[in-house]
Amino acid sequence: MPKSKSMKIKTVNGVTFLEGSDNIFRDLGFPEPEAASLLGRSHLMIEIKNIIDERKLTQTQAAKILGVRQPRVSAMYTGRLEDFTIDMLVQWLAKLGKQVTITVEDRDVA
Repeated sequence: MPKSKSMKIKTVNGVTFLEGSDNIFRDLGFPEPEAASLLGRSHLMIEIKNIIDERKLTQTQAAKILGVRQPRVSAMYTGRLEDFTIDMLVQWLAKLGKQVTITVEDRDVA
């Protein structure tokens, strides 16, 4: 497994392991811009899935609300990150009655 700069080697009770960062995609070796985008999309997709599940909607019902066909909802449920843009996911959240706020922060650059 590649070790990203943000991962740290730790030993607890005689067991040594790699402690990951706050971004699994960075830890897997994706370049920072792509890792940030993948993490953002995954958070938005999880939120959409949670809303659909909380409302007990079928994928077909959710697709109708979102203005897409059911296979698009299925692709989201199976985690096909590459099939979705942040813009599309934000629009879906708006259709589900949610407001999305984006926060920009400085990060440590080592």
